Amino acid sequence: MTRKHYILMAASGSLLLMLGAFGFQHLGGLYPCKMCIWQRYPHVMAIALGAIAVLVRHGAARAWLALLGAVSALTTAGIGLYHVGVEQGWWPGPTTCTAGDIGELSTDQLLDQIMSAPLIRCDEIAWAFAGLSMAGWNAMISLALAGSWLMAWRTATQ
Repeated sequence: MTRKHYILMAASGSLLLMLGAFGFQHLGGLYPCKMCIWQRYPHVMAIALGAIAVLVRHGAARAWLALLGAVSALTTAGIGLYHVGVEQGWWPGPTTCTAGDIGELSTDQLLDQIMSAPLIRCDEIAWAFAGLSMAGWNAMISLALAGSWLMAWRTATQ
């Protein structure tokens, strides 16, 4: 495969993941939590980098764009893995979208926490397939996309 094919495959993978996320949101009614939104930004960056890389003719520039695409894919994979850990209760998530310890709260504090809580919590799994949540699938697929970006970079530097 050529460098351009690897770039198209990686950028198209991010595009398909974004279309899937929007499909789940707008057609399936599964609205994203804050951490789900965080995972989308690197995909948008990867799509833009892919579009630019396809248009660029200079080999060194294309190599740098492929490397940046790999960083984008690894970033969203890392956020996805972090999100999986929050969903599984392995570590705490951001206090703005997860439930905290309520043992020390007064009734008024607890009511304030409930009233200010977001509608979509980061520590609850809204959908899963084959034992993986959407965050888990994003992490796994994004790691594969990072591999495609790295193959494009490797091909560009040969």
